[in-house]
Amino acid sequence: MADEPPVKKNKTNHLSNNKGEERINWRKWKEQKKEEKRQRKESKLIQQLEKQQQKKREENEQQVQQEQRESKGRLYTLSVALPGSVMDNAQSPELRTYLAGQIARACAVFCVDEVVIFDELREDVKSVEGDFRGIGKKGQGCVQLARVLQYLECPQYLRKSFFPKHQDLQFAGLLNPLDSPHHMRIDEEVEFREGVVLNQPSKPGLGSFVNCGMRKEVQIDKQLKAGLRVTVQLNKSQNKEGKVYKGVVVAPHVPRTEGGLYWGYSVRLASCLSAVFTECPYKDGYDLTIGTSERGKNVDHVTLPPFKRMLVVFGGLQGLEASVDADENLNITDPSVLFDLYLNTCRGQGSRTIRTEEAILISLSGLRQKIAAVFPDQFKG
Repeated sequence: MADEPPVKKNKTNHLSNNKGEERINWRKWKEQKKEEKRQRKESKLIQQLEKQQQKKREENEQQVQQEQRESKGRLYTLSVALPGSVMDNAQSPELRTYLAGQIARACAVFCVDEVVIFDELREDVKSVEGDFRGIGKKGQGCVQLARVLQYLECPQYLRKSFFPKHQDLQFAGLLNPLDSPHHMRIDEEVEFREGVVLNQPSKPGLGSFVNCGMRKEVQIDKQLKAGLRVTVQLNKSQNKEGKVYKGVVVAPHVPRTEGGLYWGYSVRLASCLSAVFTECPYKDGYDLTIGTSERGKNVDHVTLPPFKRMLVVFGGLQGLEASVDADENLNITDPSVLFDLYLNTCRGQGSRTIRTEEAILISLSGLRQKIAAVFPDQFKG
């Protein structure tokens, strides 16, 4: 056999015997055996690495599942993006206000953490600060929608501190309240509350006083500038006879991540559709992006991958195609390439059009069960 060395070794590299068979090149034979041994070792090492990686993945999954079981909090965030031009779909100032209220209610019902309003009409609006002409029949949709959303998200006892009289809010009395968990009643005994830092002196070494909508003020652990909105975690043991309550300032996400509470939404303005992605406030960005369109894939046939930051984007009157066309930073015609998933959330609709405020309710309702499949422990009960 070729693998067995001959009985005699000839000094020459290639000599023929009497039968005309070529003798083996010993050097070549040893090199071949050495190469085969190296390949076996390499293959074994690769298998070991693959097993280690698989084990590490399984350990990470188990750790995540363990964290979900141990934590009462919600470990993911849900963001929604829509164009401010949807306000132009209402025919009067009163209806424009009510439309904004419908959007706010939909976001609160489905526990949306961030609402991004992007400009597809090139109004060049990036802030709600300053004086504006107020709600009219056309234009300034981004600012008006953002202001109404912020107003409704703010607890009632704080609104006078953050929302002076403004034309954009002249019909706010028409709107249904969000009644979110952070909109506390005066005598509710809870762990967290929203408050505003008061312009009230305190003794040296002690923190500022905060109005948290209670019968007594709350003294926090830090000295902060008056007028700031803060999230306060109240001490579990309070002196009922004391002049003030005691608490500490925590990050706004703590009620969600530690207490499992829905704590309202933040509002962000984006100058265009692409800025929704590039100006994401989360360090690692959105790890699951979803676009909604009647040209998308049926949502019923989709399974969501694991995620921490989900973004769902809605188009305006002309769909996401119009938003893409209006964005000078995008050189594409097909909006689906911007998203991880491009979904039709209402297959077989009976109306030619679905209004954006309706699409938010329909889409988030359809995605709710998909999200629950990814985070089953947080949807129990």
